[in-house]
Amino acid sequence: MAGLALEGPNPDVDVLDGINGLAKDAPHWVNKAMEYIGEYGIIAGLAVLCVIAWWSARRRPGAPSAVAGLVWAPLAAGLALLANIPIRGFVERPRPFKDHAGLEVLIPGKSDFSFVSDHATLTMAVGVALFVAHRKYGLIGIALALAEGFCRVYMGVHYPTDVVGGFALGTAVALLLAPLAQALLVPLTTAIGRSKVAWLVRAPGADGGAGQDAEGGRVVATGSAMPRGHKERDKDLAA
Repeated sequence: MAGLALEGPNPDVDVLDGINGLAKDAPHWVNKAMEYIGEYGIIAGLAVLCVIAWWSARRRPGAPSAVAGLVWAPLAAGLALLANIPIRGFVERPRPFKDHAGLEVLIPGKSDFSFVSDHATLTMAVGVALFVAHRKYGLIGIALALAEGFCRVYMGVHYPTDVVGGFALGTAVALLLAPLAQALLVPLTTAIGRSKVAWLVRAPGADGGAGQDAEGGRVVATGSAMPRGHKERDKDLAA
């Protein structure tokens, strides 16, 4: 397949020229910063965000389920990237700088196909999966994914539709497979929570001395005092 070519006016190319045109007028240091941020920085920021979210989830009630949702975020990104392999091979869309002269290409030498963007796919899959697990961190993750999409067009390595396609693919994988992922991951994280490495799932002392029994009900902490009403009733019986 030739790759999403359009006859006549092409809004995709117009938006590409408009955003990439910012790079032509920007100082060199700004473009170097955008190059680093768009290629590595935002992905590294999402990794840090996932660690922060995991650290917080360990202290929440129902920590195993919350942690399972966060584990799904990087797994969703990996599956979305795998799903993109046949899509790229089928569409076979060249990089924009190969068909349009005059672009300011911040990262030259990319020879693979353009549709859909791996970076947009990965970052949005993580952001949406985080949103399913924890809304606040998810909103931050989605904002980072949107910034990543802008960077890819700014750098001249993707068309806007490459980015939109990546966002759609990452969102679809993260949402559609989330129920199955939770069904598989929650038993795993629950088992880890009862093992010697329980700190990976539940922060020490997070339950405040009280736990849950096998059926999910509350249990009384070891060494807790008997309620006063029970003591008085036992005295009456003894009398």
